[in-house]
Amino acid sequence: MTVTRTAVGIVGAGPAGLMLSHLLARAGIDSVAVDHRTRHEIETTHRAGILERDSVRLLVDAGVADRVLTEGHEHRGIDLRFGGESHRIDFQGLVGASTWLYPQTDVFVDLADARARDGGDVRFGVRDTAITDVVDRPVIRYTDGDGLGHEIACDYLVGADGSRSTCRLAFPEAARRWYFREYPYAWFGILCQAPPSAPELIYARSGRGFALISQRTATVQRMYLQCDPATDPADWPDERVWAELQARLAGPDGFRLNEGPIFERTVLPFRSFVQEPMRHGRLVLAGDAAHTVPPTGAKGLNLALADVRVLAEVLELAVKRRDPSHLDAYTDRALARVWKAQHFSYWMTTMLHTPPGADPFDVRRQEGELAALVASEAGRRFLAEGYTGWPAP
Repeated sequence: MTVTRTAVGIVGAGPAGLMLSHLLARAGIDSVAVDHRTRHEIETTHRAGILERDSVRLLVDAGVADRVLTEGHEHRGIDLRFGGESHRIDFQGLVGASTWLYPQTDVFVDLADARARDGGDVRFGVRDTAITDVVDRPVIRYTDGDGLGHEIACDYLVGADGSRSTCRLAFPEAARRWYFREYPYAWFGILCQAPPSAPELIYARSGRGFALISQRTATVQRMYLQCDPATDPADWPDERVWAELQARLAGPDGFRLNEGPIFERTVLPFRSFVQEPMRHGRLVLAGDAAHTVPPTGAKGLNLALADVRVLAEVLELAVKRRDPSHLDAYTDRALARVWKAQHFSYWMTTMLHTPPGADPFDVRRQEGELAALVASEAGRRFLAEGYTGWPAP
C-alpha cells in the first residue's frame, strides 16, 4: 500500500475537480485528484457546453487557458421560436452580457493540460475507490491499473464524482435530505455533419414538441428533439430525424435546417436533484455530486464551476488557518445559486416542453406565456439575466 499525504483529496477529475485542484494550487495548497475514467475516456466523450460570462472569466483569469476566447463562439442572444416565428432575446442589449459556446470536453482538456503543465497530482484510470473517516481523518483508497493499492490521507475531502456520486452516500442518511424531480420527457440528441443552420441557439416550441438547434463546429452540429424517455435511438433513421426536426421548426418565414449525415444518437432523460447540506465533517460535495438540473437552461457545468469558486475560498481559509469551521459557510453560499438555477431550469423546461397528455388549455396557456415573455422587456431581461448567469458577489 502506497500512502500519500495531502491537504485536499478530490474524488473526481472532471472539470469541477480539476478546476478546484488548479485554484488550490494557485493559493499554495496541495491536492490529489483521482478518477476511475482515463483521461482519454473523458476527453473523447462528447458533451455540449454553454458557458456563462463568469465561467469564462474564471477560466481566463485563473490562467487555465484563453482558448475559450479564441476558439469559442460568443453568443449575444438566443432565438425563442414558437408559432412558426422566431423572437430574438438580445442578451447584450438587455443585460450587457454574453454566453460562449465552448464544449465541456474542451474545458476538461484545458484544465487537464493546465494541471499537467503545473505539475498537479491527478490520477486517472483508478478503480475500487473508497472513502473513510470523512468526519475527522478523511482517507481515499483505490487500486491503480497495475493492481497496486494506494491510500491518500487528507485534511479535507471533496466529492466531485458526478451525478452517480458515491461520496454523497458517505453522508449519514439522517444528516442529509434529497430533493428530486423526474420529468416525463427526455431529449433525443444527435450530432451531424452539416454547416450551422443559425448563428445562435434556437429554442423552438411547436405542437409536435420541443426542439433545440445548437452548434459544435463549422462542420458538426448538435440538435435535440423532445421525446419519450423510453425512446430507442435505433428506431430513428436519418430521414425520420430530419423530417421531425424540420416539422418542429417550420413556419411562414420558410426557415429550413441544413441537413447532413448523423453520426451520434443519444437519449438524455431529465431530472432535477439537490442534496442538502453539501458538507458533512471534512467532506464537501461539488457540482453534479450535489445537484443536477435539466439541460434546458444550460446550467450544469456553470453551477459546478460556481461551486468550486466558493469552495476554493473556504478551503484556503480552512487549510491555512487549520480551522474546519470555515467550511460552515459553503452550503448556504453554494445553494443560494443552486436553487436559483433550479428554478430557472425548471421554468425554461416546463415553458417549452409539451407535457404528455396536455389538453388544449395547457397548450394555449404555454403559448400565452411565451407571447407575454417576448412582448415584455422585463420578461426578456429576466431570461437574459438567468441564461448568462447571475454575477458572482
